[in-house]
Amino acid sequence: MLLRTLNGSLPIAHSTTYLLRFTGDDRPGLTAELSAVLARQGAAVLDLNQAVIHESLLLGVMVRFSGEAALEALEDAASQLGLKLKARAVPDADYDHWCAQEGKPRHILTLLTRAVTAAQLAAVTGEIATQGLNIDVIHRLSGRPPRGATPGARACVEFWLRGQPRDAAAMQARFMEIGAEHALDLAWQKDDAYRRSRRMVVFDMDSTLIRAEVIDELAKEAGAGDEVSAITEAAMRGEIDFDDSLRQRVATLAGLPESVLQTVAQRLELTEGAQELVANLRAFGYKTAVLSGGFTYFGEHLKECLGLDHVYANVLEIAQGKLTGRVVGTIVNGPRKAELLKQIAAEEGIHPRQVIAVGDGANDLPMLAAAGLGIAFHAKPKVREEAEHAVSTLGLDAVLYLLGVRDRERHDVTLEGVQEDVTPKRQDAKTPRKAGPSSS
Repeated sequence: MLLRTLNGSLPIAHSTTYLLRFTGDDRPGLTAELSAVLARQGAAVLDLNQAVIHESLLLGVMVRFSGEAALEALEDAASQLGLKLKARAVPDADYDHWCAQEGKPRHILTLLTRAVTAAQLAAVTGEIATQGLNIDVIHRLSGRPPRGATPGARACVEFWLRGQPRDAAAMQARFMEIGAEHALDLAWQKDDAYRRSRRMVVFDMDSTLIRAEVIDELAKEAGAGDEVSAITEAAMRGEIDFDDSLRQRVATLAGLPESVLQTVAQRLELTEGAQELVANLRAFGYKTAVLSGGFTYFGEHLKECLGLDHVYANVLEIAQGKLTGRVVGTIVNGPRKAELLKQIAAEEGIHPRQVIAVGDGANDLPMLAAAGLGIAFHAKPKVREEAEHAVSTLGLDAVLYLLGVRDRERHDVTLEGVQEDVTPKRQDAKTPRKAGPSSS
């Protein structure tokens, strides 16, 4: 009776599964030469994984073939190539159990920090083990760190984890503790089709894309800086109603000349990593939007200088060249931000789970919850606790790591069409002005 063969190899009935582990100094062509030896033995390749760390090769191959002669040939080849080989026969029951793990869910855990330490890894992998998760792959997304201290350094390690945590809530709580103890951020994402196909990122503006709260800066010009700053802080912590707080703060601006908008704009700064993030998102074909409880005057110029696709914010009323102390139109508050996210996604033909939202205040929480990935960026405690993910150690370009982008894959921030000047241009005066939110 003829025995069925696998990929033209020796008969299955007479074959054995082996896990082969090759280690040694790396050089071009090693994998090709080892593959040629396996081919001559008629091996079926069931799985393989290769990594190179500082010119040191770690190659694992699970194969099926027959006969001790094949193993001897591999050992001879490895020796001639200057490699060490460890071979282990895998019982059929163990192999079947391994195959059965294929259906288990996988998650991506991203570690963000300025410099990776052994203490950080010990804390993170300890919790992974406590939760009964298996680490399939660990790799570094950030570039190779130079020797010595590097200002503005960033580091990212990505873990591919198999299985479900024993207690997801306890795990997330522990991750927050580890982050506080070891100066790092941890982002936990389900590895599904939506995670691999994000298509839009929406941002809060004040204290997210730009460093300042514009309303506070305007209030300084009106002599009400301390008063308004305290109200802003309470609103961002979620302690008072946003709509009421906005009207109260804007009222202090009554009588300010329109030119103050330009004055304030000239001292605004982009957040660390904002320009690099948006430039890369544009290069990768993402849609971008600002959904802000701030003001269209500043959002419109950010749209122009960064190349954003959509801007929705509040409109300051201007009459006879002066601020009236009122806003016109619908206030862009928390619920409105969530509505706008869904509206823009629908207009662009994008599923909400393909959207990333980034913000820092309590009024951003509905928007973060509506997105497939909501990120609390250097946020208030209430927001960090309620948001699914938080970034507090790195700049805004850390979002690229959560997309799986490696440092070497990033584009130059001087891409055509991205301006470095964040200062808004003066708008043409109208009496009264009621320029509304815009998108394109």
